[in-house]
Amino acid sequence: MGRSTNAVSGQAPFSTPYRTVHRHGTRGHGYGALSVCVDLAGAALPLTAAITRGQEPRTLLLAAAAVVLWPLIGAASKRYASGVWADAVDLRAVLRDWLILVGALAVLRVLCGQNSGHIEAFTALLPALALTATCQKVIRRRLRAARRDARVLRRVLVVGEGPLVDAVVAQLAQRTDHGYVIVGACAVGEQPVSSGVAVCVRLAGEAPQPPETDATGVLDAVDELAADLVFVAVSRHMSGERLRRLSWALHDRGCPLVVLPGIVDVARRRLRATSAAGLTMLHIAPPARRGIPALFKAVVDRAGALLLLVLLSPLLLAVGLAVRCGSPGPALYRQTRVGRYHTPFSMWKFRTMVVGADRLKTELEEANENDGHMFKMRRDPRITPVGRILRRYSLDELPQLFNVLLGHMSLVGPRPPLPEEVVKYNLVERRRLTVKPGLTGLWQVSGRADLSWNETVALDLRYIDNWSLAGDVTVMARTVRAVLDGQGAY
Repeated sequence: MGRSTNAVSGQAPFSTPYRTVHRHGTRGHGYGALSVCVDLAGAALPLTAAITRGQEPRTLLLAAAAVVLWPLIGAASKRYASGVWADAVDLRAVLRDWLILVGALAVLRVLCGQNSGHIEAFTALLPALALTATCQKVIRRRLRAARRDARVLRRVLVVGEGPLVDAVVAQLAQRTDHGYVIVGACAVGEQPVSSGVAVCVRLAGEAPQPPETDATGVLDAVDELAADLVFVAVSRHMSGERLRRLSWALHDRGCPLVVLPGIVDVARRRLRATSAAGLTMLHIAPPARRGIPALFKAVVDRAGALLLLVLLSPLLLAVGLAVRCGSPGPALYRQTRVGRYHTPFSMWKFRTMVVGADRLKTELEEANENDGHMFKMRRDPRITPVGRILRRYSLDELPQLFNVLLGHMSLVGPRPPLPEEVVKYNLVERRRLTVKPGLTGLWQVSGRADLSWNETVALDLRYIDNWSLAGDVTVMARTVRAVLDGQGAY
């Protein structure tokens, strides 16, 4: 693990075991200032148009109010804060702010005595929304690219017991779309830290006396590493009054504190913080599997499947003919899969293997390249020449639209497993069967067969626990790109 010299302290700062730290540019490269300028430009368009047309004074006043209110609303919602840019901005928050702007100007219109031209006034505000949303999207893309190069990151010092520090490091190392890089740790207790992150100081397992001992060690590490913020992994040795006193010391120094409760793969929209009798409580909403959301998903699945079957019917016919002409046997292949709540169903696919391929599978078990319960081979001898093309572009999956139409599957969901795979599932893996399997899903758009079994299960569980309609739309959009790319399909 490499080290470099700290020009401030003259000591060797600690580097991360999984990302090279670029110290410069961790604050956001002026994204906040750029966003303010774009917001002002979008809100100024109605004012410019009103001045050009020579509108009456009240109209000019309302247009000028929009120019002032739009960035003020953004500032009130912390849309320009450096910490927000590091975490990326939610476009839904932009829409919420814009609706607030519309409401505020509607009130001003009534106070000014303008009761006509509502549609024109509403339309005049659309450029502000469009420009801001576009700016946020461009910045998000630039942030993702910068993070892949280990730039625009916030340097993090982790405080916690050894295994918890390792868990935090491992979780952050899985992805590069976040804005954090771990530069060191303050280990609580004597348990080893095996993740490779350097331990700056060891804190006592029990609450120290005097209590300021924790703060001294952590603040020294913050200064030495030039850390931007501190992560504290909550445990029985680091909670309650001890955590409270540490937070006082950090905040008095102006160092932000992030408390990690140990919850993983829970979407932010499911979390709600409240307090009672001085206790801070984190509410976690259950996954949306019943009621109106579930009914709406079922309607969208069937309507979408029917529409796609109609639009893709010429392609389905052409692929069927190619399969029949490519090798002896039927065009379609039926296979038993396991659906929601362990319910078996017959899944349809275009045949990509020779007839009798299932009987040959036992002879190829030793050549299985998947580390879990699935069977995958890059050079499976059972696959026909036409079948290889169909698998590369996932055209063999199209008949599953009939399964979606019949209610066996969803457009988006976990991969439908085989009965012999389900028999080997543990309790965690069985959770994949609490929703309908999907024609596409996070597994299919994140690498498909190139992923390990644990990665596949993690993606499926993330989808199951955090389902949303917007998430389904995103997966389907990514599916088009994944299909054209063909990576991981064999």
